[in-house]
Amino acid sequence: MTKILHRTIGTTLPSAVAGEGVHITDSEGRTYIDGSGGAAVSCLGHNHPEVVDAMKVQMGRIAYAHTSFFTTDVAEELAEQLIALTPSGLDYVYFVSGGSEAVEAALKMARQYFVEIGQPQRRHIVARRQSYHGNTIGALATGGNEWRRAQFKPILPETHHVSPCYAYRDMWPDETTEAYANRLAEELEDQILKLGSDTVMAFVAEPVVGATLGAVGPVADYFKRIRQICDKYGILLILDEVMCGMGRTGTMFAFEQEHIVPDLVTIAKGLGGGFQPIGAVLLSEKIYRAFADGSGLFQHGHTYIGHPIAAAAANKVVEILRRPEIIANVVKMGDRLQAGLDAALGQSPYVGDIRGRGLFRGVEIVADKDTKQPFDAARKIHAKIKKEAMEQGLMCYPMGGTIDGKLGDHVLLAPAFIVEPEQIDMIVDRLAAAIKAAIES
Repeated sequence: MTKILHRTIGTTLPSAVAGEGVHITDSEGRTYIDGSGGAAVSCLGHNHPEVVDAMKVQMGRIAYAHTSFFTTDVAEELAEQLIALTPSGLDYVYFVSGGSEAVEAALKMARQYFVEIGQPQRRHIVARRQSYHGNTIGALATGGNEWRRAQFKPILPETHHVSPCYAYRDMWPDETTEAYANRLAEELEDQILKLGSDTVMAFVAEPVVGATLGAVGPVADYFKRIRQICDKYGILLILDEVMCGMGRTGTMFAFEQEHIVPDLVTIAKGLGGGFQPIGAVLLSEKIYRAFADGSGLFQHGHTYIGHPIAAAAANKVVEILRRPEIIANVVKMGDRLQAGLDAALGQSPYVGDIRGRGLFRGVEIVADKDTKQPFDAARKIHAKIKKEAMEQGLMCYPMGGTIDGKLGDHVLLAPAFIVEPEQIDMIVDRLAAAIKAAIES
């Protein structure tokens, strides 16, 4: 009997004993293709020798030094690497231990920024429905994942939500992408005016929505319009790239494809590649300067921020991600994955949409392709797909509640950036078989 409080109680999980490249092996000797990187984490696969060696070297130097007493060379080097990669406008880094912590820190930065510059009345956060920003209280409140929020609503801080940019379901039949983007931007502006434009501190969004919607990207010009509205009312734009960042969508940062620069960006998952828990907030010069010229501190902190071994792992991960062949392979294999999914599932009466960017792809499952009618939630199609995929030797990331937190099913794929063509083809074949078996069961 396990003494662990697992995510789901009463199930028997296989025990992972080894990982190599895009594969994980369990204690029974079964090998699985990691088609989702766990949860879009293992961007360089498992047991990458260069990352493992970098961690060993750091362990031989110093394993831990509290950041109220010391900095470390490896953390400083990681910050330099990250800022060298970011577009102009993001100039400083704050390290944390994961995605939820990164979002919490960004929200507190936004609040403190306005206090420092003499606008303490700004307190409202606006985000989007069907988003996910983490599981800590502030991050959960900001996210719009209704299933995750439901039982905790009484203790969640007040936040406000507008529509996601979800063209497959929400764009009108006769509407252009430009008109759709404008409609969503107007909805945001209306919400800001309703709350009081001088009381809103931040708008928070995932550039490409991950777990809750399944790799849903924006229509053209959506984020340009959002940036304009934030600037108009002096609101900070926080982009959550915990899942979609660090090369996952074919550029180092997903927002680069939108031709904007946010005020704050959260990263995690692919930053450490699963080798160590680490996340970060990238912040603009104006936010840093407000702190530096004001109180002289950021009133926040956790015990393990800037952890030297985590920084060493991330430093090597980022160094590898900067090699031209890595992101080039994300683009190439991402195209192959999309083409393979289109060929294998595009004509299925139970697949409504296949979408995404780079090695970040989603498949939305429907009961009726023409009407986009979802399956009855009681059938738990997403859970059945996960079970069938594991039987096929495939790890994927299915979720339910795609449409409104209750209805809808999708599968998220996020394989390692080192994935090879034949492995992409195996992911497609195994997923297609799992979807067929789940629906027919």
